[in-house]
Amino acid sequence: MPGPGPNGATAAVTRSTLRQQIADALRDEVLAGRLVPGQAFTVKQIAEQYGVSATPVREALVDLSAQGLLDCDQHRGFKVRHFTAADYRAMVESRSLVLDGVIRHAERRGHTGTQAVAMVAVRRRADEAARAARCGDLDIHIGYDLRFWHELGSLLSNPYISDFLHRLRMQAWVFAVPHLRADAERRRWLWSGHEELVDAMTLGDLTAARAVIEAHHDRALAWLDHLGHPDTSPRAQAPAGPPPPRPDHGERRER
Repeated sequence: MPGPGPNGATAAVTRSTLRQQIADALRDEVLAGRLVPGQAFTVKQIAEQYGVSATPVREALVDLSAQGLLDCDQHRGFKVRHFTAADYRAMVESRSLVLDGVIRHAERRGHTGTQAVAMVAVRRRADEAARAARCGDLDIHIGYDLRFWHELGSLLSNPYISDFLHRLRMQAWVFAVPHLRADAERRRWLWSGHEELVDAMTLGDLTAARAVIEAHHDRALAWLDHLGHPDTSPRAQAPAGPPPPRPDHGERRER
């Protein structure tokens, strides 16, 4: 049987690209807190919002469900997943255990250093993430923080572990964003140790790297304790549908 012709191939690529664009846009909305936990919507609503067909929208929403950001109800559509304080604590503890294992594995195999060239891009993410944290710029910080950890994880571990940790970090941000956005003093809690971690990794000092990561996780748990009982605190009322599309200013937030 002959394969698809040029037009069919182009259509497939276009649909795949559109699927990714929609998934990226909705992920940004969730991580920014504009799509709030519990907010429900249908494939039809999203398709109408973006002026596209239902197929790439359905595929994008399934992708986000697989990442743990959305819940899918066969009869009611999709909604942003609501994570509890217990969920967040488990995420941080899981990250801590896995990263500690990754570093110990690297030590046992004698992989105590990383290539300087490979660390250049990671260093740029580290600088931007740390700067945004010190300024309290939550949106910029989240984008660079996610990119920093994903790229660093790709250097330190295999793709399965790296992707697992990336999903955990995205889910943790979904829980944290509404609370941090409501906190005028969030600069106290946004972690800015990215540059210190890069320095330790570049020098091959995995003991120092482990200490930086442990301090990061301790800070996350201290922030959670600071919230008191976040799952019973007032939350924004989830609107009936997704917000209107925002204009594209030509520069997407880093992921």
